[in-house]
Amino acid sequence: MNPHPRHTRHTRRTVLALGGVAAAALAGATGTAHAAGEDTARRLADLEREHGARLGVHARNLRTGRVVRYRAGEPFPMCSVFKTVAVAAVLRDLDRDGEFLARRLHYTREDTETSGGAPVTGLPQNLAEGMTVADLCAAAIDHSDNAAANLLLRELGGPAAVTRFCRSIGDRVTRLDRCEPDLNSAEPGRTTDTTTPRAIAETYRRLVLGHALPPAKRERLTTWLLGNTTSTHRFREGLPASWRLADKTGTGSYGTTNDVGIAWTADGAPVVLAVLSTKPDPKAPKDDALVAETAAVLAAVLG
Repeated sequence: MNPHPRHTRHTRRTVLALGGVAAAALAGATGTAHAAGEDTARRLADLEREHGARLGVHARNLRTGRVVRYRAGEPFPMCSVFKTVAVAAVLRDLDRDGEFLARRLHYTREDTETSGGAPVTGLPQNLAEGMTVADLCAAAIDHSDNAAANLLLRELGGPAAVTRFCRSIGDRVTRLDRCEPDLNSAEPGRTTDTTTPRAIAETYRRLVLGHALPPAKRERLTTWLLGNTTSTHRFREGLPASWRLADKTGTGSYGTTNDVGIAWTADGAPVVLAVLSTKPDPKAPKDDALVAETAAVLAAVLG
């Protein structure tokens, strides 16, 4: 039982409806990417300067084909946006007919105290009784629980399993090398535990809107992403209230502040969004406002 109920509940019917709309939009897309103009690039460059950050963006309206790219091919620290991919790997590679998801895992207080964040796994009841794999998946995505993510990585065989999963679905860039919290060190120039805006956006698209997962497992992953509680002041603040959002955030040292996901506009068009950012100061705090303001720019251009 998940001790933290989601703020927003999404039924099977809702998820299936979103999937149907996305499929229709993909079928109607021209297949040609129409890049946004110089004005959008200037607005993103202005946000970089105002926030003292390096900003990376890859966003696409899959119905219209319109694209916004800004440093889309540059590497950025991935941080907790990897958790969606780890959960997808559990769903595809470990679970059979729900049996593995129903398995209860027991762990220690040390597992939670050394993870850097255990809002769900650290609860006394869960420490005493353990948690099912399904609840660990939900905790990792909906509450960005680091200990839950580490337990899932342990079941997968380590961080390299996430990299292998990415390669298996066509992502040649994204890589995970360490567990929580070390993977969030985010030093400039580091190549480990990184992705690019383009690569991670395409990976999320394949997972939520494509065929990287069987339909039932894609639906389950999407439901967890729709229930995410950590992007209140990031994508959710910058996007129109009428848009539905299935996303995952990431935060690390050097002010690293990320958000990646799929949004559906008021008329149901799916928009893939990846906003990654980092700063030169190792002690810089997270910058939710930069992500929210970037999301507002993207909504204006792509919505």
